[in-house]
Amino acid sequence: MIIRLADRPPQPWKNGLGRTREIAVQPSGAGMDDFLWRVSVAEVDSAAPFSSFPGIDRVIVLLDGDGFTMTLDGARTHALTTPFAPFAFPGEARVDVTLAGGPTRDFNLMLRRGRVRGAVDVWQKAGTQMTDTATMLVYCARGAIDSVDGRLHAGDAWLPASAAATLDLQPGALALVVRVEAVT
Repeated sequence: MIIRLADRPPQPWKNGLGRTREIAVQPSGAGMDDFLWRVSVAEVDSAAPFSSFPGIDRVIVLLDGDGFTMTLDGARTHALTTPFAPFAFPGEARVDVTLAGGPTRDFNLMLRRGRVRGAVDVWQKAGTQMTDTATMLVYCARGAIDSVDGRLHAGDAWLPASAAATLDLQPGALALVVRVEAVT
């Protein structure tokens, strides 16, 4: 199934200080308190702090814009200024933001700690790629990607119907591949 970002309405952040577009959530229809995993694209246009998500592991990826510096719990900093470089952090961390320039957009994966674990892989080699059983979602961050369900353009996501599905990354394409596995 292909999900078009333009069809996903913006929603307020949990803390009400920003906007996000939810791309996918499992189980389907789950809310902020009961999802296993969630993928969204957020718009960051001010120095608003991130929402707190206790018990959630997060992975954030800069999509476009100059990015920002994250200060976690008043001590550790991370410059999220390199596009397509995933950064993992705990959801309960207090995250303050200093913009590096103007507004940015970022890709977010949230994982319920102790129930699932996962990552965001970056694929940018043109040609045929094969998903595996842990692949839950493929996001086209740049260019075009052909799937069995049709062509993805930047901002589109694809939920594979089977574990061993193939994708064709066109030259210049970049995919963010969300992998999630149950914790055993």
